[in-house]
Amino acid sequence: MPERAIGIFDSGIGGLTVLKEISRLLPREELFYVGDTARVPYGTKSPETVRRYALEVAEFLVGQGVKMLVVACNTASAVALEPLASRFKIPVIGVIAPGARRAATLSRGRRIGVIGTEGTVKSGAYTREIHACNPDIKVFSAPCPLFVPLAEEGWAEHHIATLAAKEYLAPLQAQNIDTLVLGCTHYPLFKNTLHALLGESVQLVDSAEETAKAVVAQLPNVGANGSGQGRVRFFVTDVPDRFTRVGGAFLGTRLEGVTQIEL
Repeated sequence: MPERAIGIFDSGIGGLTVLKEISRLLPREELFYVGDTARVPYGTKSPETVRRYALEVAEFLVGQGVKMLVVACNTASAVALEPLASRFKIPVIGVIAPGARRAATLSRGRRIGVIGTEGTVKSGAYTREIHACNPDIKVFSAPCPLFVPLAEEGWAEHHIATLAAKEYLAPLQAQNIDTLVLGCTHYPLFKNTLHALLGESVQLVDSAEETAKAVVAQLPNVGANGSGQGRVRFFVTDVPDRFTRVGGAFLGTRLEGVTQIEL
């Protein structure tokens, strides 16, 4: 088991922020990443469709012999985590519970904001997880649909991103939130923009960072690869050109050997 890879998947590119954090904390672990680029985005799809897509991607990764599944997609984590955990006999970790737990711990004023895709916000998954930690916390959510294309355009710190953030976060600021959950794997790229807008009084919770910590905590149950080389393999369900170009910008390094697969 220790020599097996950790499987990570997302609807596209955003989950690379999760992979980056896992790789940083576990530099010897082999990682397999699937971006379902033929069917991106998941955030606008029905829950039934997202569950079907997630199961198909997970079947591929399990077929590769991975020892753990990381659902690096907030939408899939919101609607498909339980079916995945029921189907497979390996640990399945999503991005919502780790971020929600961290937010509940950090918030002093018990007023938490959550931003994400339309699908994640509609699911109410973060609200449920935060309330499971502390039912007295007030949770205020807002979808930020323009953030994903802005991130992939490399405009996360552009003045257009600042304008969009002001519009999206105004209702949350009006509620005097003291903590903000970045409920989409693209959103860590907006940290500087959000810090400048919200100031030091609002703490940001990066679900990618918290998910990586959850993977580290789970590793003793499946075996750590102490002598590994930290190899990363990338798979996509559509032509890899855009994933290679934009994904390289997300990771800050050139992506090599991206393989196109059919599910």
